[in-house]
Amino acid sequence: MTERDQHMLKHIVRRSRQLSAESIDLQTWCGLQMSTTTVRRELHGMGFHGLAAASKPYITKLNAKRRMPWCKACHHWTLEQWRHVLWSDQSCFSVW
Repeated sequence: MTERDQHMLKHIVRRSRQLSAESIDLQTWCGLQMSTTTVRRELHGMGFHGLAAASKPYITKLNAKRRMPWCKACHHWTLEQWRHVLWSDQSCFSVW
């Protein structure tokens, strides 16, 4: 790849970060015909690596509104006070 081709590839990726190496059609974008392996190798060389998005709990707007006053009221709690809170996302289990 020439420097111009690498610049074009970097521009394409930065503009739309949710593309995969398979979906980047360089033939359409800059008249190049390359395998997906070459595209992936060039992207890795530029510092772009594929990552899976972290799964996050869905929080509704209403729930977010309710959380804020609770957080403000509890931000100064001591460790002993936090020990009396029952966290519903914790679970105990035994492998054996």
